[in-house]
Amino acid sequence: MKHFIFLSSLICITCFSFAQDKVIPFSKINKALPLQTVEVSCGQCQFKMEGKGCNLAVKIKGKTYFVDGTNIDAYGDAHSDDGFCKAIRKGKVQGKIVENRFKISYLKLL
Repeated sequence: MKHFIFLSSLICITCFSFAQDKVIPFSKINKALPLQTVEVSCGQCQFKMEGKGCNLAVKIKGKTYFVDGTNIDAYGDAHSDDGFCKAIRKGKVQGKIVENRFKISYLKLL
């Protein structure tokens, strides 16, 4: 029983330590797409975009786009002091703008 509790605790700790990965899981840089440095934050809270709730958005060349392919909670608590709802972060991204949304394939926060 002691081994089971120890093993369960170890698995939980390992899972939580990897849960706040700063790169989209399984993403790789695509050499065919440009790697851009952009502002990343909550569209509604920081970029004043219309919508319900809190959604990840990027600002590219002065224009904001909601992000498809990842979500705001993949990078920690959005409402913490350095979270996306309270701060605008810089990030390296790859993706395409499709129908006024940014289809992201890579994101690394700086």
